[in-house]
Amino acid sequence: MKRKSIYITVLKGILYSVLFFICVKISQGYRLAPGSTVYDRIARTGPGLSEAFRDMFMPPSLQDLIFASLVTGAAALLVLAASRRPKNFRQGAEFGSARWGTARDIEPFIDPVFRNNLILTNSEMLSMDPRPKDPSCARNKNVLVVGGSGSGKTRYFVKPNILQDDGCSVVVTDPKGSLITDCGKYLRDRNYNIKVFNTINFKKSHRYNPFEYIRSEKDILKFVTLLMENTRGEQRSPSDDFWVKAESLLYTALVGY
Repeated sequence: MKRKSIYITVLKGILYSVLFFICVKISQGYRLAPGSTVYDRIARTGPGLSEAFRDMFMPPSLQDLIFASLVTGAAALLVLAASRRPKNFRQGAEFGSARWGTARDIEPFIDPVFRNNLILTNSEMLSMDPRPKDPSCARNKNVLVVGGSGSGKTRYFVKPNILQDDGCSVVVTDPKGSLITDCGKYLRDRNYNIKVFNTINFKKSHRYNPFEYIRSEKDILKFVTLLMENTRGEQRSPSDDFWVKAESLLYTALVGY
């Protein structure tokens, strides 16, 4: 790195020297150009430049040195200002930094106790601790698993996490009814209290009795409102208000009775 900076400094010195020399020659060419006014000399700078460059060792005058120093100094200041402008270089990542993760990348996010992790793959896991020791390692625990039918979503993700036995409550949607068969006994043997809500065969389902939670007339009105809102259907015209109120009064009377 130090050698590179030395090369850059030497290169800048050479470039500034060449610029200073060219500026001296331009000033000499202007001074040697024929004419009595500034415009005449500028228009006839060609002969003056030819004479100035013909004698490469022509001694410069004070005017030549001042002009060359001003131009070279201004160029140096412009280069310095451009180099001091804030930049965000990513050496070695000019073409992108994406890569496959390694075990070292996921290690800070894994809890040392195996059962306290959400299993992602055979070697990658995510700590379920909502407040890890290092706050920068806190991550959202929501996981989206996408795959076609038979790709192993249940076999390789859902079942391993159900059988993790970390003491957490688990709510599982089981449309096929296979998870309760495969994992139910394992969870029951570990003192899990299993509740099944079966909307197909109510004989195999745990029931829910909303009357157990009614304590006052307000609870009756809440229950009736929810029941009507969830059974009314998608279409209802304003002319149905009479029947809606009648239905509400009937339900309220029956539930209260």
